[in-house]
Amino acid sequence: MRNKPLIVAVALVALLSVLAFAAGWMFGGLKRPAPVQASAATSTPVDARAIFIPGGSEIDALRRGVPVNQEGHPPPMARVQNTDIRRVRNYPMQPPTIPHTIDGYQVDKNSNRCMLCHARANAATFQAPPVSVTHYMDRDDQFLATVSPRRYFCSQCHVVQTDAPTLVANGFKDIDTVLAAEPPPGGQ
Repeated sequence: MRNKPLIVAVALVALLSVLAFAAGWMFGGLKRPAPVQASAATSTPVDARAIFIPGGSEIDALRRGVPVNQEGHPPPMARVQNTDIRRVRNYPMQPPTIPHTIDGYQVDKNSNRCMLCHARANAATFQAPPVSVTHYMDRDDQFLATVSPRRYFCSQCHVVQTDAPTLVANGFKDIDTVLAAEPPPGGQ
């Protein structure tokens, strides 16, 4: 009986477990909350399809003006602009936006669907712009035979455009607009 302290410890743990289970089973069911009756006002969703723009300095991005005790309709999903028109870039080295839908494109460590059309070898066939030579450079500016692993996941930088409403005002001006608005140096 060299293991007598171990057997006693296991027996005590088992006994405490049984007691805790029995206590939870006996006393856990005493305080059951009454079921909440849904009123007609809360069962009908409130129309919150329009973007709510609060007055003053309030921000209500999550509820869009729907009271907390009511359920609102989700806003409609934004549709991807599928125009295949090359968009103007606002600053040098800006990643171009994707002018078509990419739903269902597989881009993972084994496959990159974007490269079917945009690889330098296939770009002319598919009338797609080839990826920049910078995508074939590693971090030491050495050219590789294939796309660099750090440039492999296209949607890290390139995004599709949707018809979603603008939620935040944007006063961005590109450099050409800024330079055109400046008065010439030296006065008039």
